[in-house]
Amino acid sequence: MAHDYPSPYPYGEPPSGGLDPEAALEVWHRRKWLALLAAGAVLACVVSVALSLPDLYRASVKVIVDHQDVSDAYVRPSVTSELETRIQSIHQQITSRERLGHLIETLNLYPEMVGEVPPEVIVDRMRKDIQLELQGVETSGRHSTIAFTVSYSGRDPAVTADVANRLASYYVAANAESRVRQAARTAEFLAQQVNDIRNQLEQQERRTTEYVRRFNGELPQQLEVNMSALSRLTSRLQLNTEYQLRVAERRERLEKELADESLAAGVVSDLSIDEAQLTKLKQELSAMRGKFSERYPDVVRLKNEIATLEAHIAATRSNTARRARASDPEAAARFAALDAELRNLEQEEATLRRQIAAYEARVAAVPAREREIEQIARGREAAAERYAALMKQYQDARVAASLEKGGEGSEFRILDSAVPPRFPAAPQRLLLILLGCAAAIGFALAAIVIAEKLDNTFHSPDELRQAVDAPILATIPLVTSSVRTKVRQVVVAGAAIAGLAILAAGSWYFAAGNEAITRLTARGGL
Repeated sequence: MAHDYPSPYPYGEPPSGGLDPEAALEVWHRRKWLALLAAGAVLACVVSVALSLPDLYRASVKVIVDHQDVSDAYVRPSVTSELETRIQSIHQQITSRERLGHLIETLNLYPEMVGEVPPEVIVDRMRKDIQLELQGVETSGRHSTIAFTVSYSGRDPAVTADVANRLASYYVAANAESRVRQAARTAEFLAQQVNDIRNQLEQQERRTTEYVRRFNGELPQQLEVNMSALSRLTSRLQLNTEYQLRVAERRERLEKELADESLAAGVVSDLSIDEAQLTKLKQELSAMRGKFSERYPDVVRLKNEIATLEAHIAATRSNTARRARASDPEAAARFAALDAELRNLEQEEATLRRQIAAYEARVAAVPAREREIEQIARGREAAAERYAALMKQYQDARVAASLEKGGEGSEFRILDSAVPPRFPAAPQRLLLILLGCAAAIGFALAAIVIAEKLDNTFHSPDELRQAVDAPILATIPLVTSSVRTKVRQVVVAGAAIAGLAILAAGSWYFAAGNEAITRLTARGGL
């Protein structure tokens, strides 16, 4: 007999040392219909979803990478970009909106979406259906791609295989076109570089010629010639200086002779007095220098007086000689000849000094010119070396471009074409049903546990005896009407069946045509 008494156990279970099989069996008999209903609901939903999911097929094409037939030792390839990068670049080109849009329109793909959603959504959907997988090997610690697989997923096996083959052919054609275009661009670029460096080399040659013309005479290779000319000019300047001294001495002697003759002839002059005074002053200066320094005031005064007196004597003698020369035509002619000779020597000296200065400037400029010529030579040599290197690269690029045009470079080749798949790649219905069975058992157990947790009634005299201290005098069995029981059972069974049917129908409606769920159940993903 069941009565509603508050349970003394907050969790609905009496303390026990372990699981009692009899108690568990009693719980099962009490909650079996609830457990069967929960399990049936879960199983109905899972089976309905598994049976209603659409079939998706996947077709794959394997493309192998063939390297160029000619060895790199003879022809250096001009397409040096990483293979993985080039494949990804081609993949982006193929999955562009224009290319996929044309393919969708040509093969009438995704008819259920055309007109219902924007074209961008359909293109994005196709991008998700396309998969690119690179395959390679490890060589010397580096991963090298030797092949790749292009896959496409769809509902129609034949269309799926057709789309996969078309995509693979796009990869092959795009790679060939890309390599030819890149090789041609490389050759054009190198040709432009060769022209530029050739122009630079010509400019260097013109600069060298102009430099040699501009600084002719100051070049390092002309140093010996300049030094020899400088030595000759220096010798001539020394001779000129000696000639001038001789002429000056001759003129001075002649002038003195004329002055002496004038004095001997009785010409009035204070020259003898001045000379005697000069001799006296020099003697006094010599005596003063023995006692005092050059800065002593009397020494300085005597030096000034001597210099003044010498200048006066020289002027007096010159005036006397001039007067004598004026009165003697022969002497005047001799003086004129000496003066003319002295002027010629002075002019020659000025010319020699200008020439010597010019040659000295040339010699002094040689180190700077040598450095400048070295800089120009280095620039010309660098330009020549770069020109030779670029010419070799340009020739290699032209040969490589010819190989690419002839299809002898690295290319993609379809190894295995796609065929219409016989079995769908998704969904994995058997796996879904097995997982549904496991989930149904779990839900059934969870329903039993939750129902027992929420139930606070007594189901046996022992439970009541443990809860209260009062003795139990008797138990009265539950008396029910058989007709009422059957009616209630029929109603409950009908409601359960109707609920299961509703759940199955709802699951069928939810999963029918739902490719997203199908992709989740695919092995390895779609």
